Amino acid sequence: MTGGFLVVGSNSFSGAHFVRHLLEHGSEVLGVSRSEEPHEVFLPYKWLPNWKKNFGFEQIDLNHDLDRLMELVRSYRPSHVVNFAAQGMVAQSWELPEHWYQTNVVAQVKLHDRLRELDFLKKYVHVSTPEVYGTTDGWVTENFDFTPSTPYAVSRAACDLHLRSFHEAYGFPVVFTRAANVYGPGQQLYRIIPKAMLYARTGRRLKLEGGGRSIRSFVHIDDVADATRRAAIDGTPGATYHVSTTSEVSIRELVDQICEMTGVAFGDLVEVADDRLGKDRAYRLDAGLIRERLGWNDRITLGQGLAMTLEWVDAHLPLLSQLPCDYEHKQ
Repeated sequence: MTGGFLVVGSNSFSGAHFVRHLLEHGSEVLGVSRSEEPHEVFLPYKWLPNWKKNFGFEQIDLNHDLDRLMELVRSYRPSHVVNFAAQGMVAQSWELPEHWYQTNVVAQVKLHDRLRELDFLKKYVHVSTPEVYGTTDGWVTENFDFTPSTPYAVSRAACDLHLRSFHEAYGFPVVFTRAANVYGPGQQLYRIIPKAMLYARTGRRLKLEGGGRSIRSFVHIDDVADATRRAAIDGTPGATYHVSTTSEVSIRELVDQICEMTGVAFGDLVEVADDRLGKDRAYRLDAGLIRERLGWNDRITLGQGLAMTLEWVDAHLPLLSQLPCDYEHKQ
């Protein structure tokens, strides 16, 4: 597979869509994740007719199987590594913060220290998060002036700073991406958009933290996959690229749109809950750099993307209705 892509965290929502995007462009891909592959309803690369031709999967946990992963890397010799693997979920990171630091910092540092010795690695894309910035006032450009407000955000900021030091010290070919809120078909059901849609369709009540006052920009996963590929192929080592639209919406307004689409009254779907600890009020990412340097543009509006996601929910409603909609933590 010399010259192909290694996608770490290929079972994740963003990772699985990125695999699909690569396969659609004819790339050879090796995917690794700590869990076995989930149901294909959550794996968009399996929605392609010939996905097996250029894709292989290995179940590997970075916390425990680094030697095995490096054996695969030396065997396959990928030219590009794109890393989506991270312990997510902001609120839960307060409960067992050491798990977040182990997975998002310690395991990552060990991986990077091994990868920097490889002479065939052209680019390493680290998929980061705007959470590292904390609440932003105005549209923020790419920088490392972090003010993280949760253990999750601290863990991601620490890893970003570590990678920047590796780039400066060793010339490690890292490229960073930080995307706004990602959504689309195949997203985990504990995320706000599919959860609201599923609850609206099945008559359940949705708890809306803080009444939905937080402001977010939502960018469709197809546009994010395109941006990630551009960053991997044409991005400048050491550079960071924001991936975001220029529009914003409050979570309340977002849920209200979903209510209109599903024909459910807002008051029948929503019950207001307390806001979570350390929740940032707004992220505003200026994505001018990736537009200017790499020719990227978001193409799917929020209305179009919500319609695509609802179509996916409706197409698989009997199955999705039987699945849990709450995050289940794994160490």
